[in-house]
Amino acid sequence: MRFIPTLLAGLVTAAAAVAPAAPVAAADKLFDQPYLMRTLDNDLRVIVVRTDTPGVVSLQIPVQTGSRNEVEKGKSGFAHFFEHMMFRGTEAYPPEAYQAILTNAGADQNAYTTADYTNYHINFTTADLEKILEIEADRFQNLKFTEAQFRTEALAVKGEYLKNYSNPMLKGFEKLAEMSFGVHTYGHTTMGYLEDIEDMPNQMEYAHTFFDRWYRPEYTSVIVVGDVDPEATFELVRKYWGGWQRGSYTVDIPVEPPMQGPKYEHMKWNGPTLPYLLHAWRGPAFTTGERDTAALMLVNELYFGASSELYQQVVVRERWADQLFARAPSSIDPANYALIVRLTDAAHAGKVNEAIAATLTQIRSQPVDQQRLDATRSRMKYGFAGTLASADSLAAVLAQFVQYERTPETLNALYAQVDAVTPADIIAAADRVFVDGNRASLSISTTADMEGAGDFADIEAAVAAARNASLPDIDVIALPSNSPLVEVSLVFEAGAAYDPPGKAGLADLTAAMLTEGGSARRGFAELQHAFYPMASGFSAQVDKHMLRLSGVAHRDNLDAWYALVREMLLEPGFREEDFQRLKQQQINFIRVSLRGNNDEELGKEALYEMVYGPEHPYGRLNYGHVADLESITLDDVRKFYNERLTRSGLRVGLSGHFDDRFRERLLRDLATLPEGDGNAVKAAAPALSGVRNARILQKETTAVAVSFGWPIAVNRSHQDWLALWLVRSWLGEHRTSSAQLYKRIREERGMNYGNYAYIEYFPMGGMRMKPEANFARQNDLFQVWLRPLRDNNDALFATRTALFELDNLVRNGLTQAQFEATRAFLRKYAAILTASPHDRLGYAVDADWFGTPAFLDQVRGGLDRLTLRDVNAAIRRHIKPEAAQFVFVAKDAEGLARALAEDAPSSVTYNSEKPAELLAEDAIIEKLPLKLSADRIEIVPADSIFE
Repeated sequence: MRFIPTLLAGLVTAAAAVAPAAPVAAADKLFDQPYLMRTLDNDLRVIVVRTDTPGVVSLQIPVQTGSRNEVEKGKSGFAHFFEHMMFRGTEAYPPEAYQAILTNAGADQNAYTTADYTNYHINFTTADLEKILEIEADRFQNLKFTEAQFRTEALAVKGEYLKNYSNPMLKGFEKLAEMSFGVHTYGHTTMGYLEDIEDMPNQMEYAHTFFDRWYRPEYTSVIVVGDVDPEATFELVRKYWGGWQRGSYTVDIPVEPPMQGPKYEHMKWNGPTLPYLLHAWRGPAFTTGERDTAALMLVNELYFGASSELYQQVVVRERWADQLFARAPSSIDPANYALIVRLTDAAHAGKVNEAIAATLTQIRSQPVDQQRLDATRSRMKYGFAGTLASADSLAAVLAQFVQYERTPETLNALYAQVDAVTPADIIAAADRVFVDGNRASLSISTTADMEGAGDFADIEAAVAAARNASLPDIDVIALPSNSPLVEVSLVFEAGAAYDPPGKAGLADLTAAMLTEGGSARRGFAELQHAFYPMASGFSAQVDKHMLRLSGVAHRDNLDAWYALVREMLLEPGFREEDFQRLKQQQINFIRVSLRGNNDEELGKEALYEMVYGPEHPYGRLNYGHVADLESITLDDVRKFYNERLTRSGLRVGLSGHFDDRFRERLLRDLATLPEGDGNAVKAAAPALSGVRNARILQKETTAVAVSFGWPIAVNRSHQDWLALWLVRSWLGEHRTSSAQLYKRIREERGMNYGNYAYIEYFPMGGMRMKPEANFARQNDLFQVWLRPLRDNNDALFATRTALFELDNLVRNGLTQAQFEATRAFLRKYAAILTASPHDRLGYAVDADWFGTPAFLDQVRGGLDRLTLRDVNAAIRRHIKPEAAQFVFVAKDAEGLARALAEDAPSSVTYNSEKPAELLAEDAIIEKLPLKLSADRIEIVPADSIFE
């Protein structure tokens, strides 16, 4: 599928502790790599896996504490809040010293919290293994923070809550949890209740209690995966972690009584959204000792996945909904089995509920076809193999399973149960879960109610009738490696810059028709069924110059996978019903997912259109504008396919375990494509504006999003690119807390969630930890992204702070120390950016497009030659804050416009004491001239942008 992010992107499924399962025979193990696993005297579990990932290591530290442990009234959300506090340093390594070590190591670091555990993860190079283990051990044993630091972080956590819960579906999950649980702690989400979050600044004493209870070796595992010596690594862990004292605290979690359902409530949403139906059934706790968990995993795929009859009916054929997916529970205690449907119209609620009820009846009354069950098992196996391509992905998978009972064998035990599940087991599990009294349902819309949303058939009666009925038994550029996975990437010079006038979005829609519209021989549903047991598919990504069609298949399935892909590419079906469905999905993405539910991305994309303008090839959203999309016909798609998907400009990427036979077959087939005209779009950088302009997108939203920037005539082939890339990293490396903007705006002032800078297009930054390849452009923006601020005043102050830092950068340049530190970080961080086979292939294709050396060679060789003088000269040439153009997304647009035009001071106050020098600096920043006259500020209703 195309990369159109769902509203669940970024959510982490909670995991659980389980009873030990029977050992799995070596020949049947899905995770069969040798590993070292030992327990220290203090009960710390240590797991080390050596992998063939030269010079790269991933460290994962799952701690068996999450929001489930929050039993005290008023303390919800504390596990997540404490995840933030764990980055506040120790006496031996204060935050600045700790971060300096990570920066020097080029480390990629983060953490996440779930209902049942918290996981800390760092990716770095082997040379820094001992130091990373040392500083991690120090913070787990000796964390220290001041009350000022504690109170400042509380502001950032509240900002994260406001960001997340401006999304109707996430707010719906919060409400559904409250409906489903009355006494158990699963009744609140990981973020916790808002009133508890607001009181967190006053909970300093409890913070120390929480740390003392839960951050103990008996609840913790240390997982090291990568290019390491297992025995030597274990001794390093023993050296630094062996003195950690064991604790004694345990907690009794309230037992939730059976649900007294069915329950139904409606939520009126005060903002633009499509309607939603959310259903939840209380499911069993995670187990590998029995088959219930495995059976429900299979139910997820068989009956609610994209190849299921329900999905095909509701989403593909009838188009009653444009999203439908399910999540099976995998928690320590019984938790929700959730089914989520986003309707295209509230009028469809009753029909969708009828289809769901019919599916539940089928699950409980008709044994699944054995061949389809076996195909689903195959899909799960090969899907799992796809998660083990790099050290960090393998380590991340292990962390999710090790936290159950602190052994990787939990994973093997689970998949052994998947192999053992029978049709009868599925019916038995469904009989325990999908019953009327076990259901809670929620509808969401912009209206006071939703007709039909609360109507649901009597499942028990329907199942009884179905079981009594007499029904018949229903019964596939070279970066070769030893990886069993083969990736094929076809990158055409055919992106959105080639959309004809008045047809913006045509390239994206054409790509969707090729990957989600079926071939001439098979419909999309048949293709999905064929891809299903391979755990594979064929997807698209579209930017200005690059239209990428790609997929990954296990070498066992390569020929069968490619046979399907060949049909889709060379013999597209181009059916009218697929065209209408995909066009509507594209319109829904613009109106709902982007414009309605993602203020951050909305502001960034609006900035590109504002800077480039409608006449420039880069001046239209890749997905198009609604009016243009509505004018596009199926004949337009056919014409674009015939004229643009040609051999001219085509780049082929191959990685993994393929042979010459496959490579030759692929190239012979591609030779049947038209030659093409060879005319590539030229897209010169716009001239710098002599004045600043601001566009304010007015919408009902809980925070203020800020993006600003100016055009730069620089790409990776330009002599100044590496210098600017370094400047960008120092100023605002994505998701990195050592960068200047992050430190000045979030760390020191607690104003928001993150502040970053870019010199290359970086879509969906809120969902990605690092950039995706194949967004190559001839020029771009020097752009600053301030993740949402709490109100207009904070947005103005943060914007002024960013401009203050840019002015200082232009005036003073980088110091030698700043230059050296950033260069050292990037030398190593470049390896993290290319850690997986997919990343390496993408960057290799980009290098060919730009005509540059391989990415790592370009970066490392260039950094060795780069001087501070080069960098500061590039700053003077390209950093032009006086030419900045601004986009804000705000509720009070009129108030913001007045404040911008009046250039009034934007003073801020804090909830804790701040150093005198910072307050003195604030007095300067709050009055920094924004230089935006009233005639250069426009207010645009958000519901009209991209329309």
